[in-house]
Amino acid sequence: MGDLDGKVALITGAARGQGAAAARAFVREGARVVIADVSDDAGKALADELGEAAYYRHLDVSSEDDWTSAVADAVRTFGALHVLVNNAGVLHFSAVADTALADYERVVRINQFGCFLGMKTAIPALKAAGGGSIVNVSSVEGLAGMPFTVAYASSKFAIRGMTKVAALELGPDNIRVNSVHPGMIDTKMVQDAIGGGAEVDLSPVTKKLALRRMGRSEEIAELVLFLASDRSSYCTGGEFVADGGSTATHALNIS
Repeated sequence: MGDLDGKVALITGAARGQGAAAARAFVREGARVVIADVSDDAGKALADELGEAAYYRHLDVSSEDDWTSAVADAVRTFGALHVLVNNAGVLHFSAVADTALADYERVVRINQFGCFLGMKTAIPALKAAGGGSIVNVSSVEGLAGMPFTVAYASSKFAIRGMTKVAALELGPDNIRVNSVHPGMIDTKMVQDAIGGGAEVDLSPVTKKLALRRMGRSEEIAELVLFLASDRSSYCTGGEFVADGGSTATHALNIS
């Protein structure tokens, strides 16, 4: 038996990176999965790979209408919704003084508004299913600041806060809500933000980590899987960190 047998999950930003790794892990453990993204070709290819247990759905997470349609479609297709993974996100680097309002708003609309709208829209379906799990993907930049990430950090701190509020409100309905805080993970989003899609040597940064390496999407997927499953049945309102040790230190560490 799999950890998610009988469960239906909707995962945003699931066409690649951490979201795709989570979709593969969920299907492996018996779930039926809605792969939601705006990258249609990659999303459809992943759905084809995973077979009848998954299908692709175009979803702009900043659109309330898109969310309403996507959740209704998931319930209509698979019969219920038990798990929501708010994974979709974008990263933008710029100094506070140089950050354009349009760039700030774009990051917040996708990362922060998308998470809020996902929870708001999925709650009735989760209640109808008798409860479930919401996993909101934040970041270590939702726990501490990093230069040149004002928009990203703001959105990830917001996800951390709204996770706790939702956990308190939804606990009586048997809906658990937790946040995941990845550190430096080897995904295309990082390469796109740093190097415009080009390969960037990040080894100098990894030398500052306790584990001395970048994380893999599959490692984050296993944590998300745990929180989606009944194995984490007493976990709600929590912050789950997978960062190779980056938040274990402080500025005076000279190792």
